[in-house]
Amino acid sequence: MKKTTLTLAAIAVLAAGCAALSPMPSSQELDGAAQAMMKASFREQGIAKLDRIEQDLGQKACSSPIPPAPAVANQIETAALASVKWPADGRYLGDWKEGEKLAQNGRGMTWTDAAGSANGGSCYNCHQIGKAELSFGTIGPSLYQYGKLRGVADPANPASEAIVKYTWAKLWNSKAYSACSNMPRFGHAGLLTEDQIRNVMALLLDPKSPVNQ
Repeated sequence: MKKTTLTLAAIAVLAAGCAALSPMPSSQELDGAAQAMMKASFREQGIAKLDRIEQDLGQKACSSPIPPAPAVANQIETAALASVKWPADGRYLGDWKEGEKLAQNGRGMTWTDAAGSANGGSCYNCHQIGKAELSFGTIGPSLYQYGKLRGVADPANPASEAIVKYTWAKLWNSKAYSACSNMPRFGHAGLLTEDQIRNVMALLLDPKSPVNQ
């Protein structure tokens, strides 16, 4: 018993000495080490540049295990809404058939792609959109009958214009309405062009689109 007690005491003294010599790093130091490791693990190749690992306020706040405080979330949403580029000619809807092609297409933004090449929208990866589609993701809500349910096809509906603008802003920068949205910021990040966003808008809102049948 005496020997065991002495051994435990020696371990405790040794542990205390090690703790004194090597204090635990602060959270800021750990964050800095993680950032350094990330930067050392990536390299520029093709269109994939190192700026892709730099986080803005929304990304930083929403990468934390603790949700952002309401004031921070409001700051993120306000800045995101202010960043939305509205169509200069006031035309929000394009061709729903082209929008359907974009929804089906997940191609683009890899280091092997040429700069300026067109990307897909990958919409079906996260949403149900058309009734005929058998394979779709469930990360996001179903968008089937998106426009029909919201009365966009009814010119007498005063909410119609609001829904059109909401949908455009949501596609352009999803954080405008949800600070920690998982949805890609298609316009803000340059993933889709303005014309491509018009086509996705038509897929969701045009009464002739299969989405609204």
